[in-house]
Amino acid sequence: MHPNRRWMNWLLYDVGERFLRKYAPHFKGALYDLGCGEQSHRPFFLRYANQYIGVEWSGGDDSLRPDIVADLNRPLAIADGVADTVVSLSVLEHLYEPQCMLNEAFRILKPGGAMVLQVPWQWWIHEAPHDYFRFTPYGLRYMLNKAGFQVVHIEAQCGFFTTWIVKFNYFSNRAITGPRYFRRFLKTFLVPFWYLGQVFAPFLDKLDKDWDLEAQGYFVLAIKSDVNESEG
Repeated sequence: MHPNRRWMNWLLYDVGERFLRKYAPHFKGALYDLGCGEQSHRPFFLRYANQYIGVEWSGGDDSLRPDIVADLNRPLAIADGVADTVVSLSVLEHLYEPQCMLNEAFRILKPGGAMVLQVPWQWWIHEAPHDYFRFTPYGLRYMLNKAGFQVVHIEAQCGFFTTWIVKFNYFSNRAITGPRYFRRFLKTFLVPFWYLGQVFAPFLDKLDKDWDLEAQGYFVLAIKSDVNESEG
């Protein structure tokens, strides 16, 4: 179980893991994880890639031990065309210069390499004050095209019901106040509702005909065109 997975949000982690398994064929060679955090996905990526390189700004946090310490708002001290794969999960919204990171991802990728990106859309402010942006599919495509990516595939993670049921779970959990025993009682009372809502949400999402409009977030696959294709 992912260390941050809880009764109120396990569905989001299931959805994220499903997308990562879907994109697994693109995880290969030298994989650079931009904004790797505690590197919780390292074992998963190393099932497919030959090498995992975590890139993160440590910010004085000794628990973060990236392979490369870097500010993703600035150009990276990484050579051109060294990465077969770039991944970045729930990071772009925390950058005040997100275009810089996308430009750098394109630069360090080998021709034909892939970037797998995940960003939130309908989501609460988190890790404040370092939460700067939310991205629509149109904004993502514009920024990735601007960075140089010609092949961009964007998928909504979920539909309206998953988005709003999990948002309700987070809200109700944050709203619990009072003495410790009272908070414990309320959480015990709410757990069945949190759990069952997430069980039924994927089925209810089938009623939503356009997930892009109310998605919790998006997964993106962006391919750096082969040199020969670019010249042709």
